[in-house]
Amino acid sequence: MMQTQAGGDFLLASEHNHMYDGSTGTNTSASPTTANNLFNSGLAAAASYRSAHPQFLALYGSEWGVISNGGHLNIINPDGLASWEYNSSNQLIGSVATPKSNYASLYATMKARGWIGQFNHPASSGQFQINGVSLAYDANGAEVMVLAEVLNSSAFSTNTTMTETGRSSYESAWNKLLEAGYRLAPSSDQDNHCANWGLSFTNRTGVLLPSGTALTPAAFYDTLRARRVFATEDRTSQLVLTANGHVMGESFSNTGPVTLIANYASSSGQSAQRVQFFEGVPGRNGTVTQLAEGSGSYTFTPATGKHFYYAKITQADGLRLWSAPVWIDQGGSTPADTTPPTVSASESGSSGTITLSASASDNVGVSKVEFWIDGVLVATDTSAPYAVTFDSTTLSNGSHGLVAKAYDAAGNVGTSSSVSFSVSNAAADTTPPTVGASESGSSGTITLSATASDNVGVSKVEFWIDGLLKGTVLTPPYTLALDSTTLSDGSHTLVAKAYDAAGNVGTSSAVAFSISNAPAAVERISNGGFESGTTGWTGSSGVITSDATYPAKAGSWKAWLDGYGSSHTDSLYQTVTLPSTATSATLSFWLRVDSSETTTRTAYDTLKVQIRDTSGNVLATLATYSNLNKGSSYVQRSFDVKSWKGKTVRVYFLGVEDSSLATSFLIDEVSLKTQ
Repeated sequence: MMQTQAGGDFLLASEHNHMYDGSTGTNTSASPTTANNLFNSGLAAAASYRSAHPQFLALYGSEWGVISNGGHLNIINPDGLASWEYNSSNQLIGSVATPKSNYASLYATMKARGWIGQFNHPASSGQFQINGVSLAYDANGAEVMVLAEVLNSSAFSTNTTMTETGRSSYESAWNKLLEAGYRLAPSSDQDNHCANWGLSFTNRTGVLLPSGTALTPAAFYDTLRARRVFATEDRTSQLVLTANGHVMGESFSNTGPVTLIANYASSSGQSAQRVQFFEGVPGRNGTVTQLAEGSGSYTFTPATGKHFYYAKITQADGLRLWSAPVWIDQGGSTPADTTPPTVSASESGSSGTITLSASASDNVGVSKVEFWIDGVLVATDTSAPYAVTFDSTTLSNGSHGLVAKAYDAAGNVGTSSSVSFSVSNAAADTTPPTVGASESGSSGTITLSATASDNVGVSKVEFWIDGLLKGTVLTPPYTLALDSTTLSDGSHTLVAKAYDAAGNVGTSSAVAFSISNAPAAVERISNGGFESGTTGWTGSSGVITSDATYPAKAGSWKAWLDGYGSSHTDSLYQTVTLPSTATSATLSFWLRVDSSETTTRTAYDTLKVQIRDTSGNVLATLATYSNLNKGSSYVQRSFDVKSWKGKTVRVYFLGVEDSSLATSFLIDEVSLKTQ
């Protein structure tokens, strides 16, 4: 899309490194495999597009860091996902551990892995801190950081006609980084969050590849390392700064005068209304100042010492361009070093850990040697003997090409001939472990167990309950003690997962188990079976009886209300206190109704079950039974009385009989239990 609609030769797409877990915060249940696969799919998509479109360079990087207490930077050529986030199993949600907001550590990691970077929309203060210093210089950072944004257009613009008016400038932060000692070329990006790459505005970053060089990632990265880059707000214009024949991005020693030339061109007929040259001192931490303004060239003799110079052009339409600086060491009598190192490469081993070696020499000195396999940088060595070990299992079996690149302090590069070598590693282990799970216990501390085996070896076993990871065991016996109070009472499902070193996973069948941690119920009614006579109860005379006319539900005693065949009222109650902490409270009793009434419609004689306060006032009538409920056996009745927790109440039975035909209400086994 960038090539056909917006114009251009390359597009670098990047996403925030901490977004690959599928969350705007840390997703503690994230799978590292899923995150790494998502990141690697971006690398693969870019490679696939390059293969299908050889005249366009599709690149995939990552944006590292946070704005608050940090600052964003692009890792331009990552081969793995840099991350500081861990899931609940203490697994890195990525492939390269980089502590959050620790820029010194990040720069060291970037150097070790051959990564290069860009400072994204840098603020003039408060960002990229090391030991509390903003925009702090770091030797490793100075080597790996090659670009700094001087301008970008609105991140959330949906404009697709290149007419976006919102733009942000970071030129002052770039100047501070240059004064701190960084060698940074300027860039102008669009920071698109709306998938309208290159279409919101006409600003671009220009990268100068040597004439005749193929448009490949390796050549592109080499050019960025050489800082041969300019930034422009006008895609039809370019600016190349030269100094005594040296091209922007170069560092060289000089004696005598220097002529700076701002080589400006526009394919749309624009003209340079204003040409400015700026000067600064690397490592001074001072202020970049304007050296001259006027024509497109300026000749002068710098003061003795180190300097950098860059050009800035403002077109007649107001759009601006910035060149990369040149870095000059003025006053030395030694002419600039233009001789590249000589280097040759060799490889030993065909499986497992192999060794990459190089011999390199230079007329002044070799600063580092890079090792490239199949066009991808895999390692860097900064001191002789130049040799590194490499895990060959990251390569496919078959033939590969090794190239060594040697650098000197002046930035000259020598490249070895390609050395062919072969890799033959045993087939990858694709057999997952077998695993079974079991559980013992239903309360307190329970035990989760697993049996696991593998054709090579089990690396760990995970225990999952109801789809949530509860713990990991690395060595047999695979058992895990778990506090069952962390689970709800009721049924649960246990699954064990076994892993081997190759990442294969075996999953057990689901095992069902139950948890019951609820406290025992407490009985609040005393003498609920009436076997102790009237103990605990207050009622009408003779209500509590062992009369054998009607049997008790259990034992010999019961409560017998009414049954006289004439107008009569009997009552019976017990005072109880329900604790305020009760989660349940259940009143139950067994009731038998014997009646001489023959009607099936009219309730002549009644028994009311009530909750009253301690003064006898009715708080609620839970139920009313009558001659219509008569039968020859006891029936249990139950009621939820949790509404009165924290109160002292009376459990009250009131029997009322009319003037004829007897009805007896027989009550036994009264209970009120709370939990």
